[in-house]
Amino acid sequence: MTIEDIKAMDKPYLIPKDVAPLLGCDPYTINVCAKQCPERLGFPVILMGSRVRIPREGFIRFWMGETVVKAV
Repeated sequence: MTIEDIKAMDKPYLIPKDVAPLLGCDPYTINVCAKQCPERLGFPVILMGSRVRIPREGFIRFWMGETVVKAV
């Protein structure tokens, strides 16, 4: 999946499997980080029980460099 594919989607949320190829990591890594230290991801995440959802617009802004990432 590319960033263009993500921009073309109409669903409001992504899952780690959608963004992992762009970030060059495993979806499990995103899950673990979202639960342990979500601020280090640099994009917003929503935890619903054991599920991780990523707001699509927030991820696009992060990818385009519009989100300020805080170093921790």
